Amino acid sequence: MLNNSESPGREPLFNMPAVVLSFGAVMAAIHGARAFLLSNDQNLDVLIWFSFIPGRYLPEADAVFSSPWLAKIWTFGSYALLHGDWTHLLVNLFWMAAFGSALAHRFGATRFLAFSLVCAVAGAALHLVFYRGELVPVVGASAAISGHMAAIARFGFSPGGPMTRSVRLAGQGGWRVPAFTVLETLGDRRALLFLAVWFAVNFIFGIGAGSLLGEDVQIAWQAHVGGFLAGLLMFKLFDPPREES
Repeated sequence: MLNNSESPGREPLFNMPAVVLSFGAVMAAIHGARAFLLSNDQNLDVLIWFSFIPGRYLPEADAVFSSPWLAKIWTFGSYALLHGDWTHLLVNLFWMAAFGSALAHRFGATRFLAFSLVCAVAGAALHLVFYRGELVPVVGASAAISGHMAAIARFGFSPGGPMTRSVRLAGQGGWRVPAFTVLETLGDRRALLFLAVWFAVNFIFGIGAGSLLGEDVQIAWQAHVGGFLAGLLMFKLFDPPREES
């Protein structure tokens, strides 16, 4: 229950928590290093070691890939730190700043990072189901951010939530409101429109992923869907207990 003495509506949605700023800075620094400091061969090595490549899981892959065996594990998460080009990176940074901030306010830094990782892993896993053996690398934080968006829909449109007033304004109380159930979320027209706009904009701006040495770098819809489903269904596992008042 919100305390009316609080003044929700005075804290900008873009007032980013440190964890969101840090996460964005790391992704920008990685892409800047790849763009300005590494040669084409070195950049290719980065993709081989850290992007998600479904072909890595073929039986004969160990004889083909120069990366260590453990790359089969860490690339389920590390691919989210890489991006196809500056447009891809900037779009993801914008969406994470705008809406990942709300989730970080609610979850706190540790839960936010763990939740982001789980959504990224789920995105890679679903992409692997559809594209086993594919050699085109998958990069980008879009699966994690799709999970953020699904999570925001779980509480953002709940009474008193940060999406129920001007999108530019939300008080701290807005991050603490009771969350919708999954069925309530899917039954709320505002939440569905919110998620539809996210997918549409992400498709429009993310479809041009750039290329490396003639190989397209995929920004895969299967990964987006995997991250979204993880965010929608696993939100409650990460949501901190609320103090009743």
